[in-house]
This record gives sequence, structure tokens and C-alpha cells, in this order.
Amino acid sequence: MNESRTPVLFIHGLWLHASSWVPWVDVFRNSGYEPVAPGWPGEGNTVAESRAHHDRVANKGANELVSFFAAIANELPSPPILIGHSFGGLIAERLLGEGVGRAAVAIDPAQIKGVLPLPLAQLRATLPVLANPLNIGKAVALTKSEFRFAFGNAIPAQESDALFDQWTIPSPARPLFEAALANFNPHAPTRVDTANNTRGPLLLISGTADHTVPDATTQATFKLYRHSLAVTELKQFEGRGHSLTIDRGWPDVAHAVLAWLKEKGL
Repeated sequence: MNESRTPVLFIHGLWLHASSWVPWVDVFRNSGYEPVAPGWPGEGNTVAESRAHHDRVANKGANELVSFFAAIANELPSPPILIGHSFGGLIAERLLGEGVGRAAVAIDPAQIKGVLPLPLAQLRATLPVLANPLNIGKAVALTKSEFRFAFGNAIPAQESDALFDQWTIPSPARPLFEAALANFNPHAPTRVDTANNTRGPLLLISGTADHTVPDATTQATFKLYRHSLAVTELKQFEGRGHSLTIDRGWPDVAHAVLAWLKEKGL
């Protein structure tokens, strides 16, 4: 790794393989950063391997994921910029709140403890997992139609199906249960230090048509940071769904992130 370049640590969310970040990695490397996009613990090197050995990621929870990515961040030559999508966004928020990384971008981040809105679309998007309590210790895959509702609702069906075939993998169900029950658990692993005044800048990004993490959820997350003196900003992408990091409009999001980083001198 080139030590003169700022590291960027990409963290994917549920149901997407780490290789879904490859286009972003290329853009950020060409923009002068040194990006890495590791998979979750137990994740295979390829989509096919991950699908064939889904049991390897089963029962992984938020605390284990945070510790895993914190270790990676701490091994980098300098504190990285953290960029996470969906549950990866929650991980990035928690890491930044704990003093890991120099800044973070949380794209359609999963709800942290303290977020109260539960839109019907969000409930429906997570129902395939949460409807069965026995799923908590398992790795669960989405069907093509479930992915269409949760990720691809704002893009053509053909594009949604192609993204499903290219990037989706089974993911541990435990993080979803932890997020769903967080407000009833004083020690919830999805709790983030939103009052930290000394952390680096944070950008929250929301797609206004997102079903999995609706705009109302991201706005509620943004409000939880109101007591922090650190920089916290929210950017909304009109009409974009949860697939905004991987669908054909991903360059718009990537370049908006790059522009924000430049604005902050990062």
C-alpha cells in the first residue's frame, strides 16, 4: 500500500458481496486514494464461493463485525476514511464514534439504536428474515423478487435481476435482529456514540425511494447527531433506492462522496 495516499475502507452491507465495491475502488484509486474492500468474516472470495458456503457467515453479529473491521482499519498505514453501505454504514458510524478512522460516509445506513420510525416498506423489506425467529443463527438469502423490493424498486426489473445474479450472497440474520430489537436492549450492539465531539466528519446519504432504509429512517439517524459538535451532514438522492451503490447510477453517488471529501480536505 502506498503510504502517501489516504486509505479508504469500504464496508458492504447485507446480501451484497465485497466485490460489489470494485467499481468504487477503481474510481477512488484513480482519484488518489488507497482503497480496500474486504469481505465480512467467513465470506468467500467470490460470489459463487459465498453462495456455496453460506454457513461460514452464519451467526455473525454487529459486535463481531465491528471488531473485525476495526482490526483492519488499525492495520492500515494511517486512519482510513470509512465508507459503508446499509449495515456497512452502521458499522462505519459505530467505528467513527469509537475513534476509528478519520471520517465516514454512511450510505443508506441501517438504523442505529435510538431511531424510532419504522416505515411499512422497511418492515416488508426485512420480513423475509425477521418473520422467523429461528433465522437468528442462520445465513439467509433473498429471492429475486425479495431483492427487487428491498434493493431494486427504483430501477427497471431487468437491471434489478441482473444485479441480483451478479452480486447477491446469503448474509447472517443476526445483525437484523439486533437492529430490530435495539431500542429494547440497553447494551444493543447497534448503539453508536452520536454525541462524540472529537470524531471526524460524517456524511449520511439517503435514497428517497429506498425501501430497506427509508429516507425517514436516515433523517431520524441524522437528528440523533444534533448534540455533537463534530461535522455531520445529510445528502439525499431523489428517487434512488437501496441499490444506489451498485446500479447504473452509482457514479453519481461516488462522485458526490469524492466532492464532499475534497470539500472537507480529506
